[in-house]
Amino acid sequence: MTLLAIDWSSVGAKTLQFILSFSIIVTLHELGHYLTARWFKCRVEKFYLFFNPWFSLWKKKIGETEYGIGWIPFGGYVKIAGMIDESMDKEQMKQPPQPYEFRSKPAWQRLIIMVAGVVVNLLLGFFIYAMMLWHWGEEYLPTNKMTYGIVADSLAQSVGLRTGDKIESVDGKYVEKFRTIPLQVILHKAKTIEVNRNGQNVVLQIPDDFRSKLIHYKDINFISERMPFPSIGEVLDTSIAARSGLKKGDKILNVNGNPITFFDDFKNQVQPNKGKNIAITYLRNNDTLHTNLGVPETGMIGIANVDPTTLLPYQEVKYGFFESIPAGLRKCFETLESYWLQLKLIFSGEVKTSESLGSVISIGNMYGSKIDWPNFWSLTAFFSLVLALMNILPIPALDGGHALFTIVEIITKRKPSEKFMEYAQMAGMVLLLGLMVYALGLDFMRIFK
Repeated sequence: MTLLAIDWSSVGAKTLQFILSFSIIVTLHELGHYLTARWFKCRVEKFYLFFNPWFSLWKKKIGETEYGIGWIPFGGYVKIAGMIDESMDKEQMKQPPQPYEFRSKPAWQRLIIMVAGVVVNLLLGFFIYAMMLWHWGEEYLPTNKMTYGIVADSLAQSVGLRTGDKIESVDGKYVEKFRTIPLQVILHKAKTIEVNRNGQNVVLQIPDDFRSKLIHYKDINFISERMPFPSIGEVLDTSIAARSGLKKGDKILNVNGNPITFFDDFKNQVQPNKGKNIAITYLRNNDTLHTNLGVPETGMIGIANVDPTTLLPYQEVKYGFFESIPAGLRKCFETLESYWLQLKLIFSGEVKTSESLGSVISIGNMYGSKIDWPNFWSLTAFFSLVLALMNILPIPALDGGHALFTIVEIITKRKPSEKFMEYAQMAGMVLLLGLMVYALGLDFMRIFK
């Protein structure tokens, strides 16, 4: 891969969305710490968006607090007087405690200050989901309305699934939203899938190693909805299909003489012919036309199907304002449960960290090449909840580590020494920085592979 091969406009759009999304998440997280610290009359010395080693892009002191924007666009922080944090301000800690300092406050107040950021991130995730449901509603494909069944890839076929099967149940339970079935299999250790095949119900056993294979090959879409191919929905302007004369609205009749009914039929004829020429017969305005084209090594010729919501009976659910509140809470809990189960897979060793861990590069790639507001806000809500869950883990240098030490202090009535807290903070920071470097290295290895 060379630098010239990178689509820099796409990279720019993803980067801007990533920075905006995490600016919202981090600013509100730190605002939680800031407001509770001020509530308990702690002095807040700094409130920064982004990090500012050596210099700041902008800063202004208002009262006792310096507000600013750093030049490293990842994260942010508040510096609370008398608190051992990432600033590692040892000189201040050598001075006698002052009434306005964090260390002088009762343990229960310090605990509230520490968990306030996590609480704000949970509320933010819930709020965004609720407002999205209120504004856009929800659209999904009911599993029992899969008119043409599923498309099964090679891994799905290895457990007995076949293209055209209709899913009846997973572990004996009907799953309403088709798109959630892969997660059911991966996260909930599903043992069986029941399908309707040509009018007969068949129960398929899922091997124990199946989900580890799905994770290894990142095959979350091992089954997908089967869609007819009535006509071409889109042709990329710079693609081989466009150069061969194919246009939006053309109906593909056959490829190399093989008839095309479903979109997977079309892909199954094109992708095995990488680096070869194929003959396409298509219909345009009742005229039957022919073209030949060379399939690139990617196996993609630049054709998309029409909007799937026009082909399959998608269910649209609209929510009133008050209905969106419990629906947003439900989505919030489902997201947290799903992510926690993913963490359990990593901690249990069932999933290799080298296959699942990613840095800011992996996160940034989740945003669209163009701004898509539903996707942007959905990712912002998701990462706000992820930040809350990760931050509450009992690791020194994270909010959860500070909270754990404070809870121990409340129970034992003994406060950890400042020297112990300094060492714990340093150990936590080394661990987190090492993890970040490791994740970044994994992403660079994936890029250059």
